[in-house]
Amino acid sequence: MTFDPDRALALARETLDIEAAALHGLRERLDARFAQAVTRMLGVRGRVVVMGMGKSGHIGRKIAATLASTGTPAMFVHPAEASHGDLGMIKAVDLVLAISNSGESDELTAILPVLKRLGVPLIAITGGLDSALARHADVVLDSSVTKEACPLNLAPTASTTAQLALGDALAVALLDARGFRAEDFARSHPGGALGRRLLTHVSDVMRTGDAVPRVGPDTPFVDLMREMSAKGLGASAIVDADGRVLGIFTDGDLRRLVEKGVDLRALTASQVMHPQPRTIRADALAAEAAALMESNRITSVLVVDADGRLCGALNSNDLMRAKVI
Repeated sequence: MTFDPDRALALARETLDIEAAALHGLRERLDARFAQAVTRMLGVRGRVVVMGMGKSGHIGRKIAATLASTGTPAMFVHPAEASHGDLGMIKAVDLVLAISNSGESDELTAILPVLKRLGVPLIAITGGLDSALARHADVVLDSSVTKEACPLNLAPTASTTAQLALGDALAVALLDARGFRAEDFARSHPGGALGRRLLTHVSDVMRTGDAVPRVGPDTPFVDLMREMSAKGLGASAIVDADGRVLGIFTDGDLRRLVEKGVDLRALTASQVMHPQPRTIRADALAAEAAALMESNRITSVLVVDADGRLCGALNSNDLMRAKVI
């Protein structure tokens, strides 16, 4: 068969049109039953157990993962495996979210009476509003579609898109009702970029002790340069006898002085420093330090305590190594 690029593009656009229409229809049908489902899921003392067969099962796994990562304890249990022992994973304190386009999946309907005997609340996402699943469910969410995007109207396409969208809608409503914040999301994603941005503090990545370049205000310029070169920060703090920050001198300051033709040899640190530099606290988020550097177009920032004493320093390279930026 010869591949026709124009036909492929036309089918792709038609697929998106059909699935978009399915979601629009889904939106128009949402009613009080959705709020009832959210209320029941909020009140569950155990976990939301998501179940589904075939393509609905794949969608169910994603929905369970989304719920778990947004503050609703959830897991996926395969209906066929449930009939062979995994049903013991479901307790009366749990809630089952069952997904089936037809609502007549044999593996799923076989365990519905058992769930009823256990007293487990059942929410159904189904296009079969008169199906066995719908009849057993406490709340039914209508995921029916006019047609599948598949040209044969057979392969689950628009129907699985509708199921996934309903699952996402439930997760969003639940996280909002729980007051779930970005920080909460980060705690369940410590290995991701957001987790690093929201869980990493300046104290976790800053240089401390002898690694922090510092000199007194009367330090000769030559010694200031030696301190900067030895510590490799690209800058040096100028501090008073009590360790309070008076100013900073950076590679950029050096470049500007050289361009002006200033004779640096007889100058001291206080004469070349930039006074009252931008600083940050050690307990601030590293992402705040990144934003401070970006907004002020600087590459290094000094870290101070509540009394303005120098306790650390970091530059953009430190943040890059920590994958904060």
